[in-house]
Amino acid sequence: MKAMIVCSGGLDSVTLAYKVAAEGSLTSLVSFQYGQRHDKELGYAARCAEHFGVPHHIIDISNVGAQLTGSALTDDVDVPDGHYAEDSMKLTIVPNRNAIMLTIAYGMAASQGADTVAIAVHGGDHFIYPDCRPDFIEQFAKMQKMALDGYADIDIYAPFLHGSKADIAAAGAALNVPFEDTWSCYKGGEKHCGKCGTCVERAEAFHEAGVVDPTDYEDPDFWRTAVAAHDSGAA
Repeated sequence: MKAMIVCSGGLDSVTLAYKVAAEGSLTSLVSFQYGQRHDKELGYAARCAEHFGVPHHIIDISNVGAQLTGSALTDDVDVPDGHYAEDSMKLTIVPNRNAIMLTIAYGMAASQGADTVAIAVHGGDHFIYPDCRPDFIEQFAKMQKMALDGYADIDIYAPFLHGSKADIAAAGAALNVPFEDTWSCYKGGEKHCGKCGTCVERAEAFHEAGVVDPTDYEDPDFWRTAVAAHDSGAA
């Protein structure tokens, strides 16, 4: 496996980079500037690439992202607080984001001699994001086989697709991933806010995995309230 990683700089994709490096050959990292309200996470992706001594490509698709309006990640819309599986988190959908990014990554992998594109989508994403679900990944891979037929044979590697965020935290701990060198928070402050959906998910994952969470949160205990509220509503 010679894999290009779609890497945001978050816990999931950085752990994936370490996993690929342990299992095969990590050729490069590709990140995207799509007009997100903050790009702090891209610095963490750069650190990961530097650690492995591989190229880090930042692709500017902000002109495209400007047309994908309505998301709290790109527009002047408040990022919702609470558990990741709440309906309110649908405000963080950027339509077709993964489809667009993966299409670009496949083209780059084909032209650069990689045989795999790796992405860190996982089971916790399925409720909110349609382009993180198993059916999407399977059908996208089939489409790309046709798109590159006769030119390149690129596989997709999504090892966390059916697992949880806690599984990723456990895998990262086993691989000695420096979790402090990852960024999850949607708000992009000096610290992780501790209250947005992805901060809550991050803290919950470390707790469920039994892994020490090195993250410095502005509100380190909010996740417990959010998880309890979600669990009581789901009961």
